[in-house]
Amino acid sequence: MPTTVFFTSNRILTGDPAVVASYGPNIQPPSVSTDIMYGTAFVDGVDIKADQQGSITSIQDTNKGAFAANVAGDLSNAGRDLLVFIHGFDNTFQDGITRAAFNREFLATSGKPGTDTTVLAFSWPSLGKIISFPVLDADYSHDQKMATLSGVHVMSFFAQIEPLLRTARANGCRTYLLAHSMGNLALESAVENWFLHGNGNAELFNVSILAAGDCGFNGFAQPHLTGLNGLSLLTSRISIYYSGKDEVLDLSRTINGLQRLGQDGPKDRTDQTTFPAATYQMFDATGVKDYNRNFLTSHQYYRLSPTVARCDSGRHGAGAERLRGGQCGR
Repeated sequence: MPTTVFFTSNRILTGDPAVVASYGPNIQPPSVSTDIMYGTAFVDGVDIKADQQGSITSIQDTNKGAFAANVAGDLSNAGRDLLVFIHGFDNTFQDGITRAAFNREFLATSGKPGTDTTVLAFSWPSLGKIISFPVLDADYSHDQKMATLSGVHVMSFFAQIEPLLRTARANGCRTYLLAHSMGNLALESAVENWFLHGNGNAELFNVSILAAGDCGFNGFAQPHLTGLNGLSLLTSRISIYYSGKDEVLDLSRTINGLQRLGQDGPKDRTDQTTFPAATYQMFDATGVKDYNRNFLTSHQYYRLSPTVARCDSGRHGAGAERLRGGQCGR
């Protein structure tokens, strides 16, 4: 059975919105949100054990500026918890959508309450490349700029789905946000723009999960609701996953000259005044070894490690948690 992914994308289309190849690596004007594409993708071939993300076999119900009325109705009454996913760098449109499908199925394998979710994905215009020649970091720099510029569009996306999220919670469902890698940079820009554009506090999500964040570790230390400072006003709880063995982020730190959020958590993470345990949880995945770890997969533990999946699947109560030697613990 195919996995359904409801999606939003600020990529400029080069053709028919029902065709995967039409979603290119260029961004819609940040000041315009009416041309952002919303739709439904169906993904076949997801295989968790074989680490296969599958492929998009169909795109339907495409609509500019908002989900089509029938899709919005389905999302409001999905009968399942909602998972919103923002992908990282080195993701084509196909990659971002199939990764969302994989994440949905990966979490569902835990069998725990609330893990059989309906997934929504935001696909920003990553090139889908890691290294370029002759400038080795050119593709990375492109993605970094696109993620930052996408913040206004992610903000608009949040505003569009806020009524859906509110209705879902009123119907007894929970709402989750999962941002991976450079998706955290897009999220940081979105949160900042949310408040810069005059939006107020809004409980969009019950839990926001920031996994292997490729943004500065000082994002929460910014003043006046800039950076990630205002995220706690948009979500009830925040879970931050980091790993001292993330080789991709080691390289990112070298390129940026600044420690990344996903390396050792946020600046001053042990300060209970800044990061009260009732709101923030810190997950140290450095010792997790229950997956095939190499340069690239060291950045993907959030979706490859069964241990991390168990911690994702409902251990979001009060208190700071750690992953030590492959186990969750206080």
